[in-house]
Amino acid sequence: MPPTLSFGLNFLHPLMMWLLLAAGGYAMYLGIKAKKVRTGTCEQRKALIPGKFAQRHYLWGSALMAVMVFGTLGGMAVTYLNNGKLFVGPHLLVGLLMTGMIAAASSLSPLMQRGNLLARKAHVGLNMGMLTLFLWQAISGMQIMNRIWINR
Repeated sequence: MPPTLSFGLNFLHPLMMWLLLAAGGYAMYLGIKAKKVRTGTCEQRKALIPGKFAQRHYLWGSALMAVMVFGTLGGMAVTYLNNGKLFVGPHLLVGLLMTGMIAAASSLSPLMQRGNLLARKAHVGLNMGMLTLFLWQAISGMQIMNRIWINR
């Protein structure tokens, strides 16, 4: 692989993850609005229903899960291709945990559609935990990017 391509691939994963973090914030916003449609007053619900927040939240969540899985695998693949090994440390382990958390949260959708309150609370808890870890990942990822940039 040409050295410029090899070096450039290092930046694909972080760029994708920063976009994913922003999209996760938007999906959270949609989820909050979807809850308001379910639990708000009659007037609030009437104003919010045309926004189709639940359907949009479901679509954004599905896309987030797919991008996170492929982004995680892609980041690991680029690291392996460039170094011949993975660096097992907090950034990798937390990234894998986050990928599992978003998959578990997504798997609760059929139960939530049937009105299961425990599944809904677990879904919210998993996703809020994942987004919190994501903020830490953004910081540790930038530290890794800085090391790559300096050592190029």
